[in-house]
Amino acid sequence: MKALPMLSALVVSLSTTLGAQQPSTDGPYKVLMRAKVGGEGGTDYIYANSDDRRLYITRNAVRGAPATDSTPARDSVPGRVTVFDLETLKPLGEILNGGGNGAVVDAKTGHGFASSHPNISMFDSRSMKMIKTIDPNVGMPPRPAPQFSPDGIYFDPSDSRVYIGSHPTKDLIVIDSRDGNVLGKIDLGGVPEQTVSDGHGTLYAVLQDSAGGVAVVDEKAMKTTAHYPFGDIGRCNGLAIDAKNKILFAACAAARTAGQPPQPVMVIMSATDGKIITTLPLAGGSDGAAFNPQTMEAFSSHGNGTLTVIKEKSPTSFEVEENLQTMNGARTLSLDTKTGRIYVMSVERGPAPANPPPGGRGGGGPVIPGSFTVVVVGK
Repeated sequence: MKALPMLSALVVSLSTTLGAQQPSTDGPYKVLMRAKVGGEGGTDYIYANSDDRRLYITRNAVRGAPATDSTPARDSVPGRVTVFDLETLKPLGEILNGGGNGAVVDAKTGHGFASSHPNISMFDSRSMKMIKTIDPNVGMPPRPAPQFSPDGIYFDPSDSRVYIGSHPTKDLIVIDSRDGNVLGKIDLGGVPEQTVSDGHGTLYAVLQDSAGGVAVVDEKAMKTTAHYPFGDIGRCNGLAIDAKNKILFAACAAARTAGQPPQPVMVIMSATDGKIITTLPLAGGSDGAAFNPQTMEAFSSHGNGTLTVIKEKSPTSFEVEENLQTMNGARTLSLDTKTGRIYVMSVERGPAPANPPPGGRGGGGPVIPGSFTVVVVGK
């Protein structure tokens, strides 16, 4: 997704949405911790590294502004990757790199990567210093041709490669995590969002296009080998995988039924042939998904401040286990595979303007300075 300031979620008819899903609140998960870590600047993805026990969050630069009659002066803030202790959420430092949409780290080498703009950042996670920047548009036609714009980012430890998606060019750039060399690009045939691997050479990328689906990629050949369509289901941002049973969980915001408004659903499909096993309702529009093989549960986080937990009872039987309230705007998530805890983040906002400007979305109150919060969910 495009990195934006933390826009408040649209207030959909939550009572109706949640009322259609049972159980609505009762379940094994709860909010364990809320840490108001502060800091300014928009963000997108949150990344919990289970190996080095750190949490990485990109924050984009903020331009300084003088005071006006109605607003105080605002200091400029550089873009950076903020780093926290995964257990305590104590700040550990910052990596000044221009911000970006998300970050990942190869704990074996200590090399981290951020989908910064316009160039991708490579950093040393141990010293928290920049190593270099990587231009993703080398060899591409100049503007007005579409330019690669780093967005969703994924590290696959099975092949030591970093995969970063681009909306304008509908492809993935592939980077060797050991030295930061670009290995090539993969044409997906659609707008990529979240990417996951089965750990055995196959990569899956969910496509956000209204008539999207899942692109299946041969990692060694760096080639798309198949597309699994969703039919009348679109606006899909989250993707998770049960690698053992070869099942994909695609979190989508718009399942279309004649005479009904679009509804958010989890599409559960075979990773082998793309056959849809079932769909289950979600509590909101998703921007991230994860699967915990220890508990056989899939998770989807939503901009309206809910988290849906889906239980895999068997490879052919699934149910909504819980819909948990987290924090409004907490739309992306990350799973700590060692503890089973889920991390989401958001900001607090003031009252929405009573009379939004013509043509605007409306409904978005100003961000309260210093309110950026990390929420930890677990059993």
